Amino acid sequence: MDMLTLDKFEEASKIVTEVTHETKLIYSDYFSEKCGNDVYLKPENMQLTGAYKLRGAYYKISTLTDEERAKGLITASAGNHAQGVAYAAKKYGVKATIVMPTTTPLIKVNRTKSYGADVVLYGDVYDEACAKAYELADEHGYTFIHPFDDLAVATGQGTIAMEIFKELPLVEYILVPVGGGGLATGISTLAKLLNPKIKVIGVEPSGAASLTESFKNGKVTTLPSVSTIADGTAVKTPGSNIFPYLQENIDEIITVDDDELIVAFLDMVENHKMIVENSGLLTVAALNHLGFEGKKVVSVLSGGNMDVITMSSVVQQGLIFRDRIFTVSVLLPDKPGMLAKVAEVIAAQQGNVIKLEHNQFVTTNRSAAVELRITLEAFGSDHKKQILKALDKEGYKPKQVRTSL
Repeated sequence: MDMLTLDKFEEASKIVTEVTHETKLIYSDYFSEKCGNDVYLKPENMQLTGAYKLRGAYYKISTLTDEERAKGLITASAGNHAQGVAYAAKKYGVKATIVMPTTTPLIKVNRTKSYGADVVLYGDVYDEACAKAYELADEHGYTFIHPFDDLAVATGQGTIAMEIFKELPLVEYILVPVGGGGLATGISTLAKLLNPKIKVIGVEPSGAASLTESFKNGKVTTLPSVSTIADGTAVKTPGSNIFPYLQENIDEIITVDDDELIVAFLDMVENHKMIVENSGLLTVAALNHLGFEGKKVVSVLSGGNMDVITMSSVVQQGLIFRDRIFTVSVLLPDKPGMLAKVAEVIAAQQGNVIKLEHNQFVTTNRSAAVELRITLEAFGSDHKKQILKALDKEGYKPKQVRTSL
């Protein structure tokens, strides 16, 4: 493939329907009201393998010769492309080897294996795993399926835009997560072919903003390191083959912090009852950064493969960020009944105590003061302030401290 064309996108759209689920747009009252736009969610987290990556992997493999497939396939991935290649390889009845970073969530590793692929864990980030995959490809003669820096793969990912336009012809903005850039390339290129006036915004984690840096320098740039909870987009270097398409078709890049992803996870679970992985939430977090209102906006939710341990951690941190859980320290005389008095004050404000820590050695004079650390559940910031005000009024002088669950 020398270029991304409308004919190729149409061809890919027909082929990927052999393996993909229909992920219809979901109108979000909550996010629409929050950002002042008409927000639609493209739930690729509900895709067959839990992410959009199946599209590009399956279409790419469909373009290979029988000889190329017979050699066996290999790729590197933080998880979602791995599952896409593994599933597509199984459908074609060929062998697949997947190199994944050692930091890949267990759920992605196990699901990749469940599709019959051989998994090799190597390196801390995608780039290190990718180098290993190339090494194994040379050693064994495997056919390499790049997760993003491949025009056929990008064409397969772009089929998402075709579906968006069929459902919402008057879409004005599409927000797309950016890791290596394959998804953004496919969606932005096809979107511009279908409607040159549409705006496509790429969204990166601030701890892995390789495309932002590359745009700034006017060339593909490698970051010295990446650090983000959005493991699916923790990429040091965007694709060189697709970079010209990104330069031409991406109108803006927004970066979001990890803390914003944590809050977005809670919003998504509570308001749409959906599990979306951190990389998939980039476009949701970016809604708070839009400099316009009254537009039809589609946020692409790229995946939903999140392990339970990560999920638990994100929920806890999200509750803390939202002041739904907080910890205060109060000093009390070491006398019988003092704990009950503090509990009465909290109960009167409908606060819910979930943990207590009693430190008798905070001062040398125990009878003068002991420390009581109280971790509480509240309805939010206003309720927290109400509880703190009530404790202060009773003379306990509460100090907020770091919450540790």
